[in-house]
Amino acid sequence: MLKYIKRNWMDFKNLFKDDNDINEKSVVGFAAFAVMVLFATADIVTGFVGKDLVIQEFIYDSFLFITLGCFGIAEAGKIFGGKKE
Repeated sequence: MLKYIKRNWMDFKNLFKDDNDINEKSVVGFAAFAVMVLFATADIVTGFVGKDLVIQEFIYDSFLFITLGCFGIAEAGKIFGGKKE
């Protein structure tokens, strides 16, 4: 069990290296999108119950801009970035 935890911790630390295979912008964009989906699901569930879920508009808009920005930057990097060979 300890070996499994240590291996996963080492994988997490590799996320912050400059020469990793993970696109960090996509990870952050997906996390922000997941939060938006949770907001929407909670809103639907509370709507069925008959209560009103109050979410400040600027909070939802912040996650929207983070999602669009991260995915937009990631795609722009693919388009305008040089080809690595």
